Amino acid sequence: MDAILIQILNGLDKGGAYALIALGLTLTFGTLGIVNFAHGAIFMLGAFCAVLFQNILTFSKKVKDESITFFDAYKEQPYLEIWWGDTGTAIIDYAVPLSILFAIPVMLLVGVIMERGLIKHFYKREHADQILVTFGLAIVIQEIIRHFFGANPIPTPAPDIVAGSAAIGTFFGLSDNLVYPWWRLIYLAFSALIIFGVFAFLKFTTFGMVVRAGMADRETVGLLGINVQRRFTIVFGIATVVAGLAGVMYAPILPPDYHMGMDFLVLSFVVVVVGGMGSLGGAVAAGFLLGILQSFASMNEVKAILPGIDQIIIYLVAVIILLVRPRGLMGREGVMDD
Repeated sequence: MDAILIQILNGLDKGGAYALIALGLTLTFGTLGIVNFAHGAIFMLGAFCAVLFQNILTFSKKVKDESITFFDAYKEQPYLEIWWGDTGTAIIDYAVPLSILFAIPVMLLVGVIMERGLIKHFYKREHADQILVTFGLAIVIQEIIRHFFGANPIPTPAPDIVAGSAAIGTFFGLSDNLVYPWWRLIYLAFSALIIFGVFAFLKFTTFGMVVRAGMADRETVGLLGINVQRRFTIVFGIATVVAGLAGVMYAPILPPDYHMGMDFLVLSFVVVVVGGMGSLGGAVAAGFLLGILQSFASMNEVKAILPGIDQIIIYLVAVIILLVRPRGLMGREGVMDD
């Protein structure tokens, strides 16, 4: 039971990242009809927002090291610690969660610029053209990040207070030695909160209702005198923010590097297809489902029986589901049929 619980939590944790990225992908496809292969790069940009914010907070100068008395020695000390002492140290320690406040306007601006500057010119083009141009954009973003931040992963630690592990075994009445990292539990809760927020926004706000109506019948909504295009631009920005925040909070779990977006992109598109193109609920359900399956497939007991199964399980399940349900778990009729 201990091993099963750990694998379920690992799957939900990884599935949360898949679901958030796939949710953004589905939002852009459902509203704009755009197959956005740059969405993985947006996830990566979010992670580097955390890195950049941490670098800003730790900007330092050389000061004399008072602990060394035999000769003059100097050390780097962040300005925040010089100015505010322990308060500055605490702010630096909470760099990752605080970077959310930095990432939201940055990612929203990136999304609006992408949509207005490039994506809008490909609304009525073939999906193959959309894939090529957005994939090219992803490569450009990736190379820019590599130029400024280098090719090596950059450690971005979680706050010290949640750097340890939670005694989940005691909570579930299992082994007292069963523990799980606090930050992964926080990431799972954060993913659930963002997913709930997006669905609540689309279901219970007037703006969201118009967007959902536009997803179903864009021309009719436009005939009612509603500027659907402006709303869809905002939705593209929101989708960018969702993927960016997923990257911000994932930074302590997987140190950001310039290639992490591509690693998540392919898996997230599989999630979208399995869930059903254009289905928000399908994207979320498929994200968690495939995350859990991948987690169990990575167990040594399973790999001993089926070597390499952890590398192909997602694609194998995708093939089986699409053979049975060609439109995915919750795909709508007519989507991608042309």
